[in-house]
Amino acid sequence: MNSIMKRFRRLRKNEAIRDLVSNIKITKDDIVIPYFVKEGKTEEIENMPGIFRYSIDNLLMEIEEVYNKGIKGIILFGVIDKNNEKFDFNGICEKAYSEDGIVQKAIRRIKKNFPEILIISDVCLCNWTENGHCGIVKRSKDGYFIDNDETLKILSKIAVSHAYSGVDFVAPSSMMDFQVKAIRESLDRENFTYVGIISYAIKYASNLYLPFRDAVYSHIQFGDRKTYQMDFRNYDECIIKAKQDIEEGADILMIKPSLPYLDIIYKIKKIYNYPLCAYNVSGEYLMIKDYVKRFGKEIEKDIVFEILFAIKRAGANFIITYHGKDILKWI
Repeated sequence: MNSIMKRFRRLRKNEAIRDLVSNIKITKDDIVIPYFVKEGKTEEIENMPGIFRYSIDNLLMEIEEVYNKGIKGIILFGVIDKNNEKFDFNGICEKAYSEDGIVQKAIRRIKKNFPEILIISDVCLCNWTENGHCGIVKRSKDGYFIDNDETLKILSKIAVSHAYSGVDFVAPSSMMDFQVKAIRESLDRENFTYVGIISYAIKYASNLYLPFRDAVYSHIQFGDRKTYQMDFRNYDECIIKAKQDIEEGADILMIKPSLPYLDIIYKIKKIYNYPLCAYNVSGEYLMIKDYVKRFGKEIEKDIVFEILFAIKRAGANFIITYHGKDILKWI
């Protein structure tokens, strides 16, 4: 046998050796857990098994459990029951930036009880509007359009209100042009220079968000989101978009979804070497749950870790995932 040839199986002989030579690790520090918070009673989300819309009191108990097990970061999404709310056509619900809004109250309560936990808050309009769009909708003779610059004003108000409540990072997901710049300037004017921005720099118009839209009642009533979320057929736009968000003041870039876009995660990390978050989204979560339901619960751990390792291997520094609580049991 040629001397340069190698028996690779020697390094796969048993679990101890495989662990010793592995060069990518998944730890609790890599995981951020998403939570949905609402007024009223806690309820399970029909198309997201094991995931709930929490009341603040129940959310605090849930966070206490995962925090004591080593989770250091969460991301919050506010939910209002749109069947019981009144909206105008423009769809601006002032609860999105009210001092007494559900997210603002939740942030204050969480920080009071767990001052060391990292809180990220989503900043968007889709879960606060009747029409489900991520920006202010205006009528025109041709139908409707999303008013980018008017939306920036509302996004900035939401971000500042979260900062006053004690958030560590705001994460604008509306995909309006210049949203990072507008929010950074607004935060700085209010002396919140220490509040960071996790930019949804690369958020594709994906078909994998539907369970999330069930969770926050954000299914759109007309049109689609393709005029503001990115076209997955355009490979080069992500480079320009990431660069612009960095220049506008983003502290961390996010790529969403994760699994169909591992090449994008790799590409952006390679080009910019910037802190990078990947969002393992609701549709990806549901596919795994359905797969496990069909083929057996015993494979769930292995398939979830296979996915997490793929995302880390592509270049993500950390991962937002609905599997977070299960991962705590497995690590």
